[in-house]
Amino acid sequence: MASIPMPHDPFLSWFGIDHGVIRRVLTVLGARGADHGELYFQHDRSSHIAMRDGIVGEAYTSIDQGVGMRVVVGDQVGYAYTEDLTEAAMLGAARTAAAIAAGNDAVVPPVDVTTAELGDRYRIDLPWADIGVQARLDLVQKAEALTKAKNPAIKKVRVSLSDSEQRILIATLEGHIVVDERPMSRLWVNTTATRDGETQSNGSNLAGRHGMDWYTDERLDTVATEAVDRTMILFDAVRPKAGEWPVVLAAGASGILLHEAIGHGMEADFNRKGESIYSEMLGRSVAPEFVTVVDDGTQEGERGALNVDDEGTPAGKTLLVENGVLRSYLHDRISAKHYGIAATGSGRRESFRHTPMPRMRSTYMESGPHDPDEIIKSVDYGIVAETFTNGQVQIGAGDFTFYIKNGWLIEGGRKTAPIKDINIIGNGPEALKAVTMVGNDSKLDSGGWTCGKNGQGVPVSQGMPTVLVSKLNVGGSDA
Repeated sequence: MASIPMPHDPFLSWFGIDHGVIRRVLTVLGARGADHGELYFQHDRSSHIAMRDGIVGEAYTSIDQGVGMRVVVGDQVGYAYTEDLTEAAMLGAARTAAAIAAGNDAVVPPVDVTTAELGDRYRIDLPWADIGVQARLDLVQKAEALTKAKNPAIKKVRVSLSDSEQRILIATLEGHIVVDERPMSRLWVNTTATRDGETQSNGSNLAGRHGMDWYTDERLDTVATEAVDRTMILFDAVRPKAGEWPVVLAAGASGILLHEAIGHGMEADFNRKGESIYSEMLGRSVAPEFVTVVDDGTQEGERGALNVDDEGTPAGKTLLVENGVLRSYLHDRISAKHYGIAATGSGRRESFRHTPMPRMRSTYMESGPHDPDEIIKSVDYGIVAETFTNGQVQIGAGDFTFYIKNGWLIEGGRKTAPIKDINIIGNGPEALKAVTMVGNDSKLDSGGWTCGKNGQGVPVSQGMPTVLVSKLNVGGSDA
C-alpha cells in the first residue's frame, strides 16, 4: 500500500494544538502526583450507507472529537474528558482527573515532548474522506447486483458499507508522543430466500483496515457467494441428536469461541484480580502440546492490527500459549507494573471517553500437525461448527453457549448433511484441554468482529485451524 505522508505538524493540523499546550496540560495533569498518565486525543470521521432491494435506506456521516486524560496512582485511576479542545477546557479536565487520583509528589513536567516513529501497518492509497458518495453507492449497488444474480430464490438483499478514519495523538507524562491514523471499513451482505413457502436468511461480510480499492470484483463476488450459499443451504439443514458429541471447529470463524471463552480469561486485569481460571496457571499446561495460541497486533490491514495501543505502547505479537503451556497474559501498563514486566501493547479503549484496559487484538491458534480430512474421518458421530451468531460467556470461569448458524453433521467419518438451529455448550478452559487434533490450515476470519468488555467495544480479528474438541454438549433435536 502506498503511504500518505503524515502532516508536517499533526498537532496543529488535526487538533489545533501545539507542543506548548501539551506541556501545560500535562503539567496540570501531574500536579498532584502520578505513577503515569496520558492525554488521548481522538478525531473520528465515519460514514455509512445501506441499500435494501435497490433503495438507499440509510446514509450518514458523523464526526467525533475530544481528549481523554488519565492519571494513575497505584490502583487509583483519575479520568476526565472533554470534547472542547480549547486550552481552558483541557486544563479544567486535567485538574479534575488529577483530583480523582492524587499521589504524594507532583510529577516534574516534561521539558519537551518528543514524537516517536511508528509502524506502517494500514496506510491506504486514498483516504475514505476523499471518496464521494457516488463511488460508495456504486460499490454497494455492484455488490447487490452480484448477490441477486446468484440464485432466483433470493428475494431480498441488504448491502451496507461502513468506513471510518480515526486520528490519534497520545502524549504521556514522560514526555513521549505518538500519532496514528487508523482506517477501517466493512462491507456486509444479508440475503433472504424463499423456497416452497419457507423463508431463510443469512449473510457474510468483509472487514479490515483497508481503502476502497481493496473491494475488488473478486472480493465482492466472494462475499456475495458466501451470503447466498449460507442462506440456501439452510433449506436442506437438519438438527443433530442432542447430547455430548465430538465437535469439529471449522477453520476461520470458529476463532470466536477461542476469543470469547478462552482469550478473555488471559487478559491480565482478570488475572490480577483473581477472577480468571488462569490466575495461577502461568508456566503450567493448559492444553495439549500441539496447541499454540497467539494474540497479534502486527498483521497488516487486519481489523485487529495496531501500530500502537491506546496508551502509546508499540503493538506487538504476544505468545499466550506455547506448546500447551500458558506463557503470558495480555497487559496494559497497570497490569504490567503489577507483574513487574513490560506491557504487551494491549491497552485499548473504545474512545477518548473511556479508560484503557487489557484487550485482545487478533487472537488465533496456530496450525497443528493434523490434516483436516483426517480430523473429519476420526469422528464417528458429531458435528462441524462453521459459522456462529449469538453467544454468551462467563469470562472468569469460561462457561459458554454459542448458537451455530451453519455447520455439518458427521456420521461414520464423513459430512452427511448441513445442520442449523443448535447450540453448543461448554467451558472454555476445559474445551481447550479436550482438544485432541489441530489441523494444519489455520486462517483468520475476515469478518467485522467487535469485542465487548465492560461496556466498551473495540475492533478485533480472530482465527483458528480446523480443531477437534473431543466432546461438547450439543443442543439438538431432543433438547
